[in-house]
Amino acid sequence: MIDLALKMLLDEKARFAATVLGVGFAAALVLVQVGIFAGLLQNASITIERLDADLWVASRNAPNIDFGNPFPERYVDRVRSIPGVERADNLIVWYAFVALPTGAKESVEFYGLEDFPAWHFPWDVTSGDPADLRRGRFVLLDASAERRFGAFQPGDFREFNGRQLKIIGRTRGALSFTTSPIAFVDYRIAQSLAPADLDGRTTFLLVRLEPGADVETVRAEVRKRLPYNDVYTRDEWAARSRAYWIESTGLGLTLALTVGLGALVGVVIVGQTLYASTTEHLADFGTVKALGGGNRTVFGIIAEQATFAAALGFGLAVALTSALAPVLERLDMKMIVSPMLMALVYAGTQALCLAAASMSFRKVATTDPAIVFRG
Repeated sequence: MIDLALKMLLDEKARFAATVLGVGFAAALVLVQVGIFAGLLQNASITIERLDADLWVASRNAPNIDFGNPFPERYVDRVRSIPGVERADNLIVWYAFVALPTGAKESVEFYGLEDFPAWHFPWDVTSGDPADLRRGRFVLLDASAERRFGAFQPGDFREFNGRQLKIIGRTRGALSFTTSPIAFVDYRIAQSLAPADLDGRTTFLLVRLEPGADVETVRAEVRKRLPYNDVYTRDEWAARSRAYWIESTGLGLTLALTVGLGALVGVVIVGQTLYASTTEHLADFGTVKALGGGNRTVFGIIAEQATFAAALGFGLAVALTSALAPVLERLDMKMIVSPMLMALVYAGTQALCLAAASMSFRKVATTDPAIVFRG
C-alpha cells in the first residue's frame, strides 16, 4: 500500500511540493521561535549558572539578577562566620552609561567583584587576566559589546558614567536577557560608578559552602542572621530569574501563539491537500475496497500520505533552521535547538499531519466499492 499512497501523492507533484513546503515552514517557525526563546532564557541565568556559588543572598523580593536592590555590604561578615561557609563575597550587578568615540551613549551591565578568579568568573576570557582588575581603573568587556560600542581593543579607554576605564581584555559568551553588553570591573570601581546607590552597599552576596556542608542548614542560619534578605540556591535563583522574564514580558504567551499558528498552518495545508487527493482518487479507494480492503486499509493509505508529508516537511524545517543559525549568531542571538526539542517537534508534526488526515477518513469511509463499475 505504500506504493499506492506515494502514487496518489505524486500524481500532483506541484501540490505535494507545496504541501511539504507548508509543513516545513510551519515546523521551522516552531523550531526557530522555541530555539530563540530557549537561548534568551539561557542568557537570563547564564551568569548565575557560571558563578561558583552554592547560595545567593539578595534583597527582599529581588526579581532577578539584572534588577537587584542595594543593601549594606557589611552583611557579608555575618555570613562569613557561619559554620559550613568556605567563602562569601559581595557582588554588584548594576548599570552604567558608556560614552562612545562617536559621541553616542550606550548602556552596559557591569559585574563587580573583589576577586574574580576565586569564583571562576568570567568563564571564557579570550584576552587579558581578570586578576588584573584589582590593580586600577580597568574593565573587561564581552565581545558582544562590539555591536553596540563599535570595535575596541585592549588598551582602549571608555568612559563609564563619567569615569575613564581602560579595557584590558575581552570575554566571550557573557550575554544578558536585556541585551545590554556585560562588563567586569573591580568591586570598588563598581561602587564608584554609582556612588549615590552603591557607596557602602552591594546588590548580592555569593556563598560557597565547605565540602560536606548541608545546604539547608547553612541557608537557615543565613536567613536567621539576615532576616530582611532572601536566600536562594543557585538553581532556585536561576529559575526565578528566567521566570521573571517569561511572566513580565509575555514571552510565554507569544511562544504559545507562535506554536499554535504553526500548528494551524500545517493542519490546514495538509488537510486540504489530502482531502483534494482523496476526492480525486475515490475510484482508487473504491477499487481497494472492491478487492476486499476495509476502511482500516484505506485509512492506512491516507495516514501514510500524511506521514510522508510530515517527514519531508520536518526535514526541510531542520535544513532551514540550520541555515538560519549562523545568521542569528552573527547578530548575537542565541538559538538553542536541543535533541529533545527536535524530537518533540517531529512527533508533533507527525501527530498534526495525522489529525489533518482525519478530515479525509470520513470521505473514504462512505465510499461505495461499486463506484468502480459506474460510468
